[in-house]
Amino acid sequence: MTGFIIAIFFFWRIGLFLIAYFGSKFLQFSPSFPYSDIWLLPSKLPFWFWGFANFDGVHYLTIAKTGYSANFTQVFFPFYPFLINLIHEILPFLDLITIGILLSSLLFLVSLFMLFKLLRLDYQDKTVKWFLAFLVLFPTSFYFGSLYTESLFLVLIIGTYYFARRKNWWLAGIFGGLASATRLIGIFLLPALLWEWYTQNKFKIKNFLNCPPLYLIPLGLISYMIYLQWRFGDALLFWHVQPVFGAERSGSTLITPFQVLWRYFKIITSVPSAQYQWWTAVYELAGFLMAVFCLIKAHLKKVRLSYLIFAWLALIIPVLTGTFSSIQRYILIIFPIYLALALIKTKWFKILILFLFAGLLIVSTVLFTNGFWVS
Repeated sequence: MTGFIIAIFFFWRIGLFLIAYFGSKFLQFSPSFPYSDIWLLPSKLPFWFWGFANFDGVHYLTIAKTGYSANFTQVFFPFYPFLINLIHEILPFLDLITIGILLSSLLFLVSLFMLFKLLRLDYQDKTVKWFLAFLVLFPTSFYFGSLYTESLFLVLIIGTYYFARRKNWWLAGIFGGLASATRLIGIFLLPALLWEWYTQNKFKIKNFLNCPPLYLIPLGLISYMIYLQWRFGDALLFWHVQPVFGAERSGSTLITPFQVLWRYFKIITSVPSAQYQWWTAVYELAGFLMAVFCLIKAHLKKVRLSYLIFAWLALIIPVLTGTFSSIQRYILIIFPIYLALALIKTKWFKILILFLFAGLLIVSTVLFTNGFWVS
């Protein structure tokens, strides 16, 4: 299995660079995000490399370089840019873009090995191979190799679950705490691990107070909130600045998924299909519905409930801001989705899905690296 994992990783990483290189022959770089003229174009790195630092990548670079000095960057949690800055302090001859992209890529490789160890606790090698194939070829898997938090966050999620399954609760709590310092939804590992603790301790609810993750997982989020309150006078600033980043997000009220579905129905039926906005709406809606379908299937296949508790919260919470924007990226780390696909019995159907994923991955990578909004 080690050879299989290394092979698919290099196939994926080298393949994405090649897609970005040849994609630039067909599309002209048209950035729809700020700071590309500050961070990317002057970097002297090849386009097919720095293109994976587009969009949120420039904000993480800003935080790694100067902290939260730029307005509204507080929406991005601190652990990932902290790691980039730390590595840069140790290896100052490497620029921040190179560090960020290499860090994400290597962390994705680590996550593949960790996923194998976690899934092998319950499933055979054949199922795990299908799982990894669906993950690597998912239409937005390029984010795992971009200057984004996805690969780091996946490592922390899987580490949390793995150590919980091995009953090493202190390490599970530490990984969970780092996850909540990386992304807001990391805090939802808490109810998932409390359920895992509950089931492993024969449903004795009085033992909850002895569960280390109960105290450790919230520390990442709480620490960041304390910092925001001290520095900016608003502990929830990461939520309140959400509307600044577009997509008509709400930073003050919660909007139900049914309202969001109705909004997307109106977009799809009113916006001409020739417009990019129409295709983006269809793509985002399809991603949400696919995720819902796969999680329901995962329940039917009796996937471990602690996995699904986090999965549902990670899917629904971002939608409460009033949009499916970025949903194709958010569902990347919801690993029960790929497990549901891997458990499909019909082989030709799974192969068909993989080909569909691969085609969408090529298109999405070309668009993203050339500055077009994908997710």
